[in-house]
Amino acid sequence: MNRIAQLRKKHGRMRGKIEERLAQFEVRGKQGGAALFEELAFCILTPQSKARSCDEAIRELKEKGLLFEGSAGKMHKVLAEKTRFHNKKAGYIVLARKRFAGENFIKLEEITFAASEQEARQALLKSVKGIGLKEAGHYLRNVGRGEGLAILDRHILKNLKRHGAISEVPSSLTPKKYLEIEGKMREFCRKNRIPMAHLDLLFWSEETGEIFK
Repeated sequence: MNRIAQLRKKHGRMRGKIEERLAQFEVRGKQGGAALFEELAFCILTPQSKARSCDEAIRELKEKGLLFEGSAGKMHKVLAEKTRFHNKKAGYIVLARKRFAGENFIKLEEITFAASEQEARQALLKSVKGIGLKEAGHYLRNVGRGEGLAILDRHILKNLKRHGAISEVPSSLTPKKYLEIEGKMREFCRKNRIPMAHLDLLFWSEETGEIFK
């Protein structure tokens, strides 16, 4: 059995669990307000850091009353143990909070849901310091959107190459190259009848043994 056939077979086995997880993301997004900001803060933390550690960091910041009120200086003490570039990321979270906190984060809710996925991603890139295409797409997926957007990190890129969707993993990922690979991933998913959001979680389960976020 070749790799593509194996991938399709695994998708068939895991489809139910993947759809359940995506439904949970939609529920999360419908909570609005603070829940959206928590997911945005999580995605601000993720560059070059483990998702589980970032999730733990957000939980600890909440427990200590820092996520919605703490200074960057107090935040970075928590982040230092769990993420890379903790000083910068603490500052980015505070900047995003200042921008969106009014009226229970209604501006963040509008950016997230008022327009198309592509338009929402572009609005986030303009509004949130410290995130790129990957993090913006990751945030949207985690709140029930972004099913047609790629979340391209080294694990996904490696698996796209392994399964023939791309010829090589680029040494650097410029916005132009990101969108080019996103298009190739979209075509690969269309050809093999696997939704993009499914493929992302499927590849991640192969790398980590779980469907997380």
